[in-house]
Amino acid sequence: MLAERDSRRAGWALDALSLGSFVALGLPDGMLGTAWPSASQTFGAPIADLGLILLISTIGSISVSAFVGALIRRFGVAVLLACSGACAALAGTGYALAPHLWVLFAVAVLWGLAAGMMDGGLNTAVGLSGRPRLLNLLHAAYGVGTAIGPLLVTAAILLSSWRSAYLVLAGLDLIVTALWLRQRRQERAAQDAPEAAATEPAGAAQAGQAAGEAVAGHPSDAWSRRRSGFVVAAGMLIFFVYTGLEVAAGQWEASYCRGHLGLSAAAAGLATFGFWGALTAGRLILAVLPRPVPPSRVVWWGSGIAVAAAALIWWQPGTPATLAAFVLLGGALAGVFPALIALTPLRIGRGRAEHAIAWQVGAAAGGGSGLSALVGLLIGVWGLSVLGPSLTVLAVLLLAGIILLERTAPIAQPAVDSTPAAS
Repeated sequence: MLAERDSRRAGWALDALSLGSFVALGLPDGMLGTAWPSASQTFGAPIADLGLILLISTIGSISVSAFVGALIRRFGVAVLLACSGACAALAGTGYALAPHLWVLFAVAVLWGLAAGMMDGGLNTAVGLSGRPRLLNLLHAAYGVGTAIGPLLVTAAILLSSWRSAYLVLAGLDLIVTALWLRQRRQERAAQDAPEAAATEPAGAAQAGQAAGEAVAGHPSDAWSRRRSGFVVAAGMLIFFVYTGLEVAAGQWEASYCRGHLGLSAAAAGLATFGFWGALTAGRLILAVLPRPVPPSRVVWWGSGIAVAAAALIWWQPGTPATLAAFVLLGGALAGVFPALIALTPLRIGRGRAEHAIAWQVGAAAGGGSGLSALVGLLIGVWGLSVLGPSLTVLAVLLLAGIILLERTAPIAQPAVDSTPAAS
């Protein structure tokens, strides 16, 4: 009884560490946009250089995502996440102490490597465990980080300089690194005591040791190599489009509200908060519901409502309705990403999912930066009125991809997480 209680407490502590790590993952994404106007003045750099920093970071994230599955199998989840924290701490220190602009470009790749390892590692571990509650909590925690990031930078600028915010971030990342190294030591101790229960988040210990083993009798075992490759590629494309839709809506809403709807800066900021707030709140709600919603239903309803919301933005029946459509879009998309992660092992088998989940996360990073930049180019040519049609096209492509994937690789079994949200 005492051993069971200790194991449960260890599981709760590890879930909390996982959530805290995703808050840390979201912090730099929320900080950079707020810090860049001041940082660009410090270095005498044009505002447009922010795009280059984001591009370098994205390249780092995508490059490491291809190897996350192999790294988990070789070193384990805890070691991978400790390396992620160390890279993030080095990057934060580089931003805080950078004497020249080229240093920011040089360390930007470290942000990407850190994000790729953390995002891919935890999504893989939790996705293989079949705990959609924890997946929703993880991505809600990321939203909390992106919301806190601008506040941290604003406070740093008022008190001293934007650089001090990155020193604080580096310190937090060092703490994350130390805690994951401590977790690794605990795992080794547990391995020496066979009777101790494994405590990695969402079965991460099993993910590190047996994620490469296919679930016996899974229908995907009989697929041809061509079909398997098509299904994995289709899944990656869906993540590419999904994140492009989410990021494009969130990044361009403020400009759309100010330049197209004629709102003030304060009103546009509140409107943008409505989108991101709905996204985060939706994930929290899905995580704490007494009866969990099946991930497949979350995907179907979320993607369908997203099409309607994007079409309403395009229609623009009036300012209040248009702003409400952005909130509806955020709420509709809230559970789609975590649910798609949770469905991946059920769709293609555990062995393929070990690698595919990290590849999907990498594709998502590419879509978030690439498609949002493409929408920006379209806005530059045709104006802000093109945002509504662009979001609608992306939402329709997302729904079409989900339909195609469902017909090509139907879910092998329902995914229901009956464990408490904090367990």
